Amino acid sequence: MRYSYVCLDTIAYELPPRVISSEEIERRLAPLYERLRLPHGRLQLMSGIRERRLWSEGTRPSQAAALAGGKALRAAGVDPEEVQCLLFTSVSRDMMEPATATFVHSLLGLSPAALVFDISNACLGFLDGMVTLANMIELGQVDNGLVVSGETAETLLDSTLEALVKDTTLTRKTVKPAFASLTIGSGAVALYMRRARAGEDRPMLRCVAWRANTAHAGLCQGGKQGGDSILMATDSEELLLRGVETAQAVWEDFTRVSGWAEADVDRFFCHQVGSAHARLLFQTLGLSPQKNFETLSFLGNVGSVSAPITMAMSMEEGFFSRGERGALLGIGSGINCMMLGVEWR
Repeated sequence: MRYSYVCLDTIAYELPPRVISSEEIERRLAPLYERLRLPHGRLQLMSGIRERRLWSEGTRPSQAAALAGGKALRAAGVDPEEVQCLLFTSVSRDMMEPATATFVHSLLGLSPAALVFDISNACLGFLDGMVTLANMIELGQVDNGLVVSGETAETLLDSTLEALVKDTTLTRKTVKPAFASLTIGSGAVALYMRRARAGEDRPMLRCVAWRANTAHAGLCQGGKQGGDSILMATDSEELLLRGVETAQAVWEDFTRVSGWAEADVDRFFCHQVGSAHARLLFQTLGLSPQKNFETLSFLGNVGSVSAPITMAMSMEEGFFSRGERGALLGIGSGINCMMLGVEWR
């Protein structure tokens, strides 16, 4: 799918105030490490994550998303009453019902005429939100909108640590499905999108390609309740292989849709889950790792926030600037994968 009129006007993010290192997590897991004779430093060595961030106690996904959303609107110079659509896209949500977007809408003071709803698709949610809003803008259904995400990893991390310490039956093999839960971090991001104007000088969304590989939907499952089950169970090794497999198919589709080869893309902004994943991804797709902006070591896996916050930080640091093309790549459990092409004239 290609786009002609979608401007990515302003992107903003909010970092949580608390920092928790991989070293601190291992200290909390000391009884498990000692019993299984796991080497100290294993978590950072295997994941590439030095630290991740957490919100203050009691912070809700809607509150986190509203912090980023407010920043984006202020930076864009947009009156909240002018926003025509709001999409909340996190894995985390305030509750099952109503939609978390309704709380964000209220916190930001948006117009009652705005279209408001949630999009849920694991770590791919924000990119799905961008495409959904882009389609409405391209068709002339709305002139603008705001996509937000607020991931809150605190409950998952604390519950996982508690379960791992308590369960004395775990072995080196059976502890593996919990590993991915220890890489999760919190954060928030927001993107104000609008219909492009003549002579546009902001980044433009140009194209998107996607693939579903749902034969592997069972490789990462979260939200389990009851019994001795952990909150999230992930076959990290198989998920790595199948995720990269799906991304390779998406990259092939993306080059056909966009007409861009690897040499035509200046920067990549990927959903970052681990250093081994990044190495295999760029090696398999034949892409230059020097074009990849990395946030993994200090943010961890921030779910749906990961790819967009990476692009936001790269723009802030001058890594992605005018005259360049970039590609956002998201891979979500399911498995779903999507790549978006951005051109900054």
